[in-house]
Amino acid sequence: MKVVAFSGSARKGGNTATLLNTALNELSIQGIDTELVELSGQPISGCIACYQCFKNKDNRCAVGNDIINDCLEKMIAADGILLGSPTYFADVSAGMKALIERCGMVSRANGDLFKRKAGAGVVAARRAGAYQVFNSLNAFFLIGQMIVVGSSYWNIGIGREPGEVTKDEEGMKTMRDLGRNMAWVLQKIKAE
Repeated sequence: MKVVAFSGSARKGGNTATLLNTALNELSIQGIDTELVELSGQPISGCIACYQCFKNKDNRCAVGNDIINDCLEKMIAADGILLGSPTYFADVSAGMKALIERCGMVSRANGDLFKRKAGAGVVAARRAGAYQVFNSLNAFFLIGQMIVVGSSYWNIGIGREPGEVTKDEEGMKTMRDLGRNMAWVLQKIKAE
């Protein structure tokens, strides 16, 4: 089994990556392969509504000049997907939004590629606005007929400067619980 996580933060190795890595560590402990993909520094544009993915039906985005098709391949191969974003003006980062739009459109065009995979959103916030980000991330999973995995609280960690989320004890516990819960869900899905 494998879980791939995508960090939509502009900061490589920042709070979003820290939160995702905390959940991924718990999955690794359960024997699940994990990978973190950081979108930082990657120029990614949003969906241009060309609808070529509906015409081509090849599990790829027709716009091939960035990492989106690589991300799609990783999502298709994975059993679980984590999407993480910092809170930018009470919503997901632009890079995460582009990933959601384009991967979501290709998935829909190809018969819901992520159907019945496990998914969960993870949010880093300085102070407020995180719940809207959480909803935006989870909407990607829900429209794709995925199984949304919960935790012991909303999957949110508080911190501004890189590494500051590690001081948020409840947020870190929530990430560990999320990793354990996702491992449990994946094991149940595989057992069927």
